[in-house]
Amino acid sequence: MEIIFAIIFGVLSALGVSTYIKHIQNKKLAQTQSVILLEKIKKVCKFITVEGDFAEIYHYEDVKERFLKLVSSTKKALVIIDAKAHVGFDLSKIDMVANPETKLITLKHFPQAEILFIETNLKYYDKQDGIFNKFQATDLTALHNEAKLHIR
Repeated sequence: MEIIFAIIFGVLSALGVSTYIKHIQNKKLAQTQSVILLEKIKKVCKFITVEGDFAEIYHYEDVKERFLKLVSSTKKALVIIDAKAHVGFDLSKIDMVANPETKLITLKHFPQAEILFIETNLKYYDKQDGIFNKFQATDLTALHNEAKLHIR
């Protein structure tokens, strides 16, 4: 009888020690490092005349069929797109002619208004993976690009 208690005590002790060691190993010290890289600084000559805020609800669904089209798997997401679009003029496209004698600057070939910038923020709601059709990083990137095109 004492041998059974000794075996049970040994097993419980080994289990307790291994759990404690795993707990210590799982305590990781998170270290972060941030480096700001400056790629390019350039002059910007843009004149924003219209700023639009948009909110759009976008329903995405993708169906893949497997096993000779006997089994289908659907992944879907409900995405709320918050976007801000800036419309204006790129002043670097203007031809300027200066006349120092008359102190007159003439602007020629004024460009048409264009979309200068679109800033999008996507919030995913009700994102469901299929059994054989799961969301990948490339799917989310493509969804983000589609949202920008939709706002444009």
